[in-house]
Amino acid sequence: MPADHVPFSQAEYDRRIAKTRRAMEKAGLDLLFITDPSNQAWLTGYDGWSFYVHQGVLLGLEGEPIWWGRYMDALGGRRTCWMSQDNILGYADNYVQSTVRHPMQDLVGRIRALGMDTARIGVEMENYYYSAKAHTVLVEELPNAKLVDATAVVNWQRLIKSEEEIGFIRKAARISEKVMQTALDRAGPGVRKNDLVADIFHAGITGVDDDWGDYPAIVPLTPSGLDATAAHLTWNGAPMREGEATFFELSGCYRRYHAPLCRTIYLGKPSDEMRAAEQAQIEGIAAGLEAARAGNRTCDIANAFMDVLAKHGIKREGRMGYPIGLSYPPDWGERTASIRTEDETILEPGMVFHFMPALWMDSWGLETTETILITENGPAEALCDMDRKLFVKD
Repeated sequence: MPADHVPFSQAEYDRRIAKTRRAMEKAGLDLLFITDPSNQAWLTGYDGWSFYVHQGVLLGLEGEPIWWGRYMDALGGRRTCWMSQDNILGYADNYVQSTVRHPMQDLVGRIRALGMDTARIGVEMENYYYSAKAHTVLVEELPNAKLVDATAVVNWQRLIKSEEEIGFIRKAARISEKVMQTALDRAGPGVRKNDLVADIFHAGITGVDDDWGDYPAIVPLTPSGLDATAAHLTWNGAPMREGEATFFELSGCYRRYHAPLCRTIYLGKPSDEMRAAEQAQIEGIAAGLEAARAGNRTCDIANAFMDVLAKHGIKREGRMGYPIGLSYPPDWGERTASIRTEDETILEPGMVFHFMPALWMDSWGLETTETILITENGPAEALCDMDRKLFVKD
């Protein structure tokens, strides 16, 4: 396989495998079956739009990991994975969406060939890509194995980013800046939202200089007016209007690594209430960044922000952020720690979060967020260079 297809050094992949195996040993696992495409890519380099069919990585305590999936996608594995071709396995196409056989039956044959059919096997139970049917077939076909929930075992190993990974996230941040500036420049009364989103996609995919843009794990979220009181609406063909706020929740993506960024624009003159909320939000973000120091906890970030909101008489519930990095649809979060008042995860240098203290009020929404890096000393570094304010076009 051409070396330029592999995103990272072999030493980086070796580091990831070693970390995961230590976690497996701690959990008493002999074998791990990994279905989350982000975890697959993190361990093996596999990169393809094939996560709509059954596929995964088998990782034991010795030897190379094994990538397993549909045969036509195994060919993609040979182009993107770092392992030997003997450890990239494909199943026949008659398993795909069949009512008489299931791909897990093929996987069971592979597990038996490894002599692991009586092993303690970890599976990612709480995962978008591991179905109830898949688990049922594995249980039925491996009666002498012990299948245990290993949800997020790999995810937690990804929490502290290497220097190589941080370099990729910094590239994504430059693309995020371009994407956001495009959205802010293009926005205006009468502009159809779908046309605006087309420009956003173009900016993100063209990238910055030689750093090309990958597809983000979440599509552009661009709601306006009352739609912006909800967190996760996308776009339609309606024109933007004066007298409405629109928030943009966007991310550049470089080789599957993200740097989410949110900003809000108001067409016209914002209300005094919105301006007051803007000042409270900006003050709260500054307090949160100051609390985001190595040795503190994720809840310290949340509490610092919430204390500022309370001082300004604003009520808010819910978490205010999550770790980000390498990801595939439908989410760019890593699904481990959370920035919220009850989460006590200790902050360590190299952790990267989307600090997202958005405000969704009764008639408008205000999103101003940052991708932040926990540093060796001092407060967190905001990786995107973008004015932190409510943008206004009169």
